[in-house]
Amino acid sequence: MTMMMSDLSGNLVADIFGEAAAKNQFLGFIMMDYKVCSIKFDLQGIPNDNEGDFVDPSINQVSVLDQIEVSKVFHCDGLLLCVMKDSTRLVVWNPYLRQTRWIQPRNNFHRLDRYALGYDNNRNHKILRFIDEYLIFENKVFGFEIYDLRSNSWRVLDVTPDWNIEFYQRGMSLKGNTYFYAQEKLMVEGEGLDEVETTHLPVFLLCFDFTAERFGPRLPLPFHSHDEEIVSLSCVKEEQLAVLYQNYANCLDIWVTTMIEPTAVSWSKFLKVDMRPLTGFKFYVEAGSFFIDDEKKVAVVFDLDGYKKTETCRYQTAHIIGQDGYFKSVNIREAPNLGKPDRFGFTPSIYCVPLVSSSYVPSLVKLD
Repeated sequence: MTMMMSDLSGNLVADIFGEAAAKNQFLGFIMMDYKVCSIKFDLQGIPNDNEGDFVDPSINQVSVLDQIEVSKVFHCDGLLLCVMKDSTRLVVWNPYLRQTRWIQPRNNFHRLDRYALGYDNNRNHKILRFIDEYLIFENKVFGFEIYDLRSNSWRVLDVTPDWNIEFYQRGMSLKGNTYFYAQEKLMVEGEGLDEVETTHLPVFLLCFDFTAERFGPRLPLPFHSHDEEIVSLSCVKEEQLAVLYQNYANCLDIWVTTMIEPTAVSWSKFLKVDMRPLTGFKFYVEAGSFFIDDEKKVAVVFDLDGYKKTETCRYQTAHIIGQDGYFKSVNIREAPNLGKPDRFGFTPSIYCVPLVSSSYVPSLVKLD
C-alpha cells in the first residue's frame, strides 16, 4: 500500500521536507480531477536536461480527503483551505498535525465565491470570502465576510469595491496577507455588459490585510494585460511574490518582487520567453498555476496539454521553462473526461485543470 503524506508521523514529515529542500525539490499540494494530492517535483538535471538525473513528479492522492471533491485549494502558513466542488462547505487541513476543521457557511456559499486564507499580527488565522457579480437569473450577488478560526464565527465586512477580481483568479498568501490580481470595475448601465470592451481599464495588485481586515491601495504591476490574457500569482519561499503574464503574442514574462508589503511593491524581471517556437499555443486562461526555482532560473507551469481534434485522451502536464529557450513538457497523468451524459445521451468534454499550491512548510497551528 502506498503511504500518503497525511499518513506519516509529524517527525517523518519534517525529515522529508528537510530532505526535499536539501535536494532542491518542490514539495507541495496540487488539485487534480477535484482531488487533493501531494506533489514532489525534482528539478535535478534542469536546465542542463541531464535525463539521468531528472525525476518525474511524484503525485499521491491525500487519503484523509479522498471522500470529497474539491474545486479550489489555498495555502497559507502550513494550512490548506479546500473549497468543496458543490459549494456546501469549506475544510481547513493541517497535514503536519493531521487535523481538519469543517466550516459551515453563515449563508449559502456560491460557486463564484472568491476565498483567501491568512492571519493577523496575533497569528490568528482567518478566511476571507467574497462575491460581487451581476448574474442573469440572480441579479446582483454581493457580500464580503470573514471567518475567524479562533472564535469559530463569521462576520460581515463593509466593503464597497471599485475594482473586480475574476472568480478564477486565485489570491496568493504571503506573510499572513493575501494578494490578488484585479482590474478597475466597469461602471456602465443597461444590458449587453458582455460585449463591452474592458482592455483599457487599469490592472493592479490588491492586498487584503488580515490584521486591519480591509483591502489596501492599488499596487502597480509591471505590465498591462488584456482580456483573455493569462495572469497568475505564485509565492517564492514565503518571502516573495511572483507573477506570470502571457500576452496575445504568446510571449511569457515572469517577475518577482524585490520588496512587498500591503501598501507598496517593487518588481524585478525573472524570465522572458517567446513561447511560439516552443509550444504554438497559450496556457489555459483559467490555469497557469506555477512555481519558480530562483536558483536554477526555471519556472514550472501546470496546465492541460494542447487540444487536438484527433486526440483520444488528454494529459495534465507540467511545462518546465528556462532561459535561452529551454523547454520541456512532462505528462503528469492522463486527464479523465469528467463530463456526464445528459438526458439525450451526449457527454460533454470536461477536463480538470491542475492547480498547484505554493511550496509547503509544516505548521504547528492547531485546528481542534
